[in-house]
Amino acid sequence: MVVSKLNFLKPHTLPIFHRTLFFPEVPIFSVSFINFTTQIHAHIQTPDPELSYGPSLRKGTLPPTSTSQTSLRTFIKEDDGGGVYDDTYSFNEESFTRVFDVAAIRVPSKDCFVLENRLRGHLLNWPRIRNIARVPGDDFDDEEVKKLVGTLNEGDSLISLKRRMHGKAEGDGEPLSPVLHREKLVKTFDSVGFVNFRNLAKMTRPNSRKKKMVDNEERSGGKNKDKAGRKSFSVVEVIEDGLIEGEDLKGLLGEDFHGRKWRGPTRLLLLDERYSTKCAEELPEAIKVVLKENISSNFEIVRCRLTLFYDYWQMDEILEAMLPKDIIIPSAFETVGHVAHLNLRDEHIPYKKLIGKVILDKNKPKIKTVVNKIDSIQNDYRTMQLEVLAGNHSLVTTVVENGLQFQVDLSTVYWNSRLATERQRLLNGFTRRDVVCDVFSGVGPIAISAAKIVKRVYANDLNPQAIEYLERNSVLNKLEKKIRVFNMDGRRFIISLFTSEKAPSITQVVMNLPNDAVEFLDAFRGILRGKTKEEEYLLPKIHVYGFSKARDPEFDFHERIRIALTEVAVDVEMRRVRLVAPGKWMLCASFILPKSVAVGKPILDT
Repeated sequence: MVVSKLNFLKPHTLPIFHRTLFFPEVPIFSVSFINFTTQIHAHIQTPDPELSYGPSLRKGTLPPTSTSQTSLRTFIKEDDGGGVYDDTYSFNEESFTRVFDVAAIRVPSKDCFVLENRLRGHLLNWPRIRNIARVPGDDFDDEEVKKLVGTLNEGDSLISLKRRMHGKAEGDGEPLSPVLHREKLVKTFDSVGFVNFRNLAKMTRPNSRKKKMVDNEERSGGKNKDKAGRKSFSVVEVIEDGLIEGEDLKGLLGEDFHGRKWRGPTRLLLLDERYSTKCAEELPEAIKVVLKENISSNFEIVRCRLTLFYDYWQMDEILEAMLPKDIIIPSAFETVGHVAHLNLRDEHIPYKKLIGKVILDKNKPKIKTVVNKIDSIQNDYRTMQLEVLAGNHSLVTTVVENGLQFQVDLSTVYWNSRLATERQRLLNGFTRRDVVCDVFSGVGPIAISAAKIVKRVYANDLNPQAIEYLERNSVLNKLEKKIRVFNMDGRRFIISLFTSEKAPSITQVVMNLPNDAVEFLDAFRGILRGKTKEEEYLLPKIHVYGFSKARDPEFDFHERIRIALTEVAVDVEMRRVRLVAPGKWMLCASFILPKSVAVGKPILDT
C-alpha cells in the first residue's frame, strides 16, 4: 500500500496509514575502452548520500519497462590508417528516463495556491518542475457540470440533456445554456461583430502553423506527448494503494473518513524529497499547522512517481553522464542563425557525433545544424573548414543583427557573431555626415549597418562569394542605393579610392582583418601627394584591428602601426576587444591619418 490519509478533527489529530517504500539501486555511467571500441554501460551503484539536492541522473531509478538497462550507447571507432575515426552509434533517449518517488499532499484545488505560498520551503522546488500537479481524471466536479449544462427538472430526460449539451435543442423550445449560447455566437460572428464566412476564412488565413505541428508530431510518432500535443519532459503519477477493495479504515482514520472519494477537483502539492518515505506524523510541525488552519475537509498524504524524460535534462548533464570523467564538458558554442559552431578540442574528437546530437536536441528548434571547425583560418578569403556533426547539411543561414538581416554561407564566407558588440560600438561613433570606407567588408555586417546611419559607404572584399552576399544583403535591407561595392585586393582598393575624386569625402576607414590589416596601412602613404595647397582635405579616421600575443599587447600593436606607416608620431586610441585565445588579444586602434603620411612618398612611386 502506498497511499496515506489523514483527517483533521478538533481537538486532536489522528494518525495516518503508512508503509515504507524500497526502491531499486541507481544506475550510473562509466566508460571502458577495449580494442578501439568504447561502450557506455549503466552499472548499478548505491546512491551517494552526499549528492547535491535536486534531480540528477545518478539518482532515481530506471523505469520498469526500460529495455536499455545494460547498454546506453556504443561507439564503433574504426581507424582508417590516417587517424580519422568513423563514428557510428545508436543513441537511446529512453536511457535517460529517471523515476523519482516523492510524497505529495492531495488538497482541494481551491486551496492549492494558498498552501503553495505558505509551504514554499517544504515543497519539491526542483528546476522546471511545478510544485502543483494535477490528479488524472479529477479535473471536473459534478456540480460544475450541472452549472454549465443547466439543471434538469423532474420531467427532463437524459435525451433532452444530450440535445441541450450538443446545441440541438434551440428549435424545440428549450433554451441553450449560457456557455453553449456563447459558443454558438463565437462560431457565427468574429470579434468585431461581422459574420464569419468559413470558406473565406480558409482562403485568407490558412492555418499553416497547425499543419506543421501535426506533420512534426507524425514524424516523431507522438512519443512522450501530452494531451495538448506538446512534448512532455515530466509526468507525475499517483501510485495506487494495495488495499483490498472495500476494506474499512474508519477505525484507523476516524468516522468521518469516507475513503478516497473527493467532492470536486483536487491537486497535488509535491513535498520535498526528504519527506518521500515519511508519514504524516513525521512531517514538520509547520506543515501540520498550515494544513489545520486552511483545510476543513479530508486530505491525503500520497506516494507519487515523478518521471523525468530525456527532454528534461540539460545539455551539460547529458554530456557529463556520457563522456569520461577526465574530459572537460563542452558547453560554449557560437550561434550563427540556425547553425551552432563548435571549436572542439582533440580530446573531444572521438565523441564529436555524440556532442553534436546532444547540442542539437537541447537547442531545438532554434538550432538545426551543428558544425565543428576542423582547421584554423589560413586562406586569403578567411573561410573556415567546417564538418557537420548533426542536423541538416545546409550552411546557408540568415542572421539578424542591429535590426538587419544578413544571409551567409558559412562554407564560403566568414562570419563571427561574437563581434556584434564591437560592431555596435564602432557604429555608435558614426554620424549622418560621415562617408565610410570598409576595406574588408565580408558580407557587410559593418557596411550595411553603417549605411543606415552615414551618407555613403564604399565596401570592398577580395572574396567574390562574400561580394555576392554583400550585394544580396544590401538589396534585402533596401540599402543598395547608399552602398558602392568593389571586389579587389585591399591595398589596390585603398590606392584607387583615395586617388580618385571620392577621396575628399571619406571620413571613416574600417580595416577589420585582424590577422593582416596592419600590413595594408602603407597604402595610405602619399594619398594626398601632388594635390594643390588650395585644396582642403579632411584626413580620415582609421579603425584598424589586429592580434597580439605580447605581454603588453597595446604597446606591441602600436609599434607595428608605426612601422607600417613609417611614422613615429602617431596618436593612437587603443582598446582591447576580446581575448580570442589564452594570451592572445584582439585589439582595435583608432587614429586620424597623420598629414605627414598622407603627403609622403607613396609605396608605388608613379
